[in-house]
Amino acid sequence: MFRIKPAQTPSLFEALAVVAAIVIIISTSIIYFETVPHIPLMLSLLLLILYGMAKRIPYQKLQEGFSEGAVSGMGAVFIFFMIGMLIASWIYSGTIPTLIYGGFELVTPNFYLAVVLIVTSIVGICVGSSLTTVGTVGLAFIGISGALDISLAMTAGAIVSGAFFGDKMSPLSDTTNMASSILKVDLFEHIKNMMWTTIPAFLIALVLFAFMSPNISSANFGEMEIYQQGLMETGLISWYNAIIPLGVLLVFSLMRAPALISLTAGIISALVLSVMHTVPSIGSIFGILFGGFVSETGIEQIDQLLSRGGMESMFFTIGIVLLALGMGGLLFKLGIVPRLFAAIESMLKNVKSVILGSALNAIGINILIGEQYLSILLTTETFQRQYEKVGLENKNLSRVAEDAGTVINPLVPWSVCGVFIASVLGVPTLSYLPFAFFCLLCPILTIFFGMTGKTLTYTKAHVQEQEKAKPLVQGEFG
Repeated sequence: MFRIKPAQTPSLFEALAVVAAIVIIISTSIIYFETVPHIPLMLSLLLLILYGMAKRIPYQKLQEGFSEGAVSGMGAVFIFFMIGMLIASWIYSGTIPTLIYGGFELVTPNFYLAVVLIVTSIVGICVGSSLTTVGTVGLAFIGISGALDISLAMTAGAIVSGAFFGDKMSPLSDTTNMASSILKVDLFEHIKNMMWTTIPAFLIALVLFAFMSPNISSANFGEMEIYQQGLMETGLISWYNAIIPLGVLLVFSLMRAPALISLTAGIISALVLSVMHTVPSIGSIFGILFGGFVSETGIEQIDQLLSRGGMESMFFTIGIVLLALGMGGLLFKLGIVPRLFAAIESMLKNVKSVILGSALNAIGINILIGEQYLSILLTTETFQRQYEKVGLENKNLSRVAEDAGTVINPLVPWSVCGVFIASVLGVPTLSYLPFAFFCLLCPILTIFFGMTGKTLTYTKAHVQEQEKAKPLVQGEFG
């Protein structure tokens, strides 16, 4: 999308006015009127088209803009379809039911939310995908919380925090590899440098979740036993139902196989296991992969818990992704985003302003366009030269891009991750947002360290210049 050539160069006032109008339309519609994001996104897209036509830009060029923007999200569309099929196949094979059953065994009278954070973090690091973690282990914990009458918003906050901690710190993560490769920073050096902000954010979140965890009463445990008994009666609970598909997914991830291949392997392994407890027809398998698994145990709680997944369940999410990215493409074609970048660049004079500017830029792209990959890409492409000017190494920029880019995306109701998570977990983005402590703390810490100069790494050339300047200063004032 960043390669879309602007059809005009608007004034800064025009660019700000258009952005303000879009933010007002989307935020008011979602927060005040509590509507789904599709309609305000479509209204914003139409507003941009009318603005472009008023500026006498041919409609053909406007169409090219939103088409190119939407096309940039096709990779995510295929991933979402595969995750939908993965969820359906993992329920059908018994993988997710077994994970839920095993998760009940981890429940303790205290610190439940802290356990959720730790488990999702470990799985996130192993798998390297926040969305896969949310759609599998996260979905299992949502089921457990529903059974125990624990706040789903708090649980979702812990799941999102753990999943995105794992995503950030995993060498298998797409965003982690992307941020380091664009700036030619060694992958493990990038991960090591992120620890300055990521580990404190995780530890603070862990303490908060431990403190907020409800005391699980004997009544809760009684309800839990009912759920466990119901799950056992499905005939899907077996250790190998969980271990084998998870192991296959992990092996392919470690082999650095593309996400589509890894997810496909996870689906196939689950379908093979499903033959062990039933003899499905090809038609029924295809129906489950498309429409999702439908549980028919006769136990209402269990059927509600396990009737999920399928390609069809992703249509809502994919619709928003295409609309948001189409709007992003128009913002580039109309020169709105490039004009804002130009204005920001002129204000970058020192280390503090560069760190703050790049962090706000990453956050702003997530809010405006709703795409984390684009947030990382545009932030690194735009600010690399500014970091060099103030003598900062590239690994500082790659850290800021992730701290203020990767983890902000799940907090935006109309973003790729935000819509996916809300759809899969059944918890609105704005409901879990206050409890996604890790995601909220990362940008705060990265800006704090930028303002104080702590944990920043300067280039050798910059350090040498500073060393040379010291004797001169001492000579002048000595």
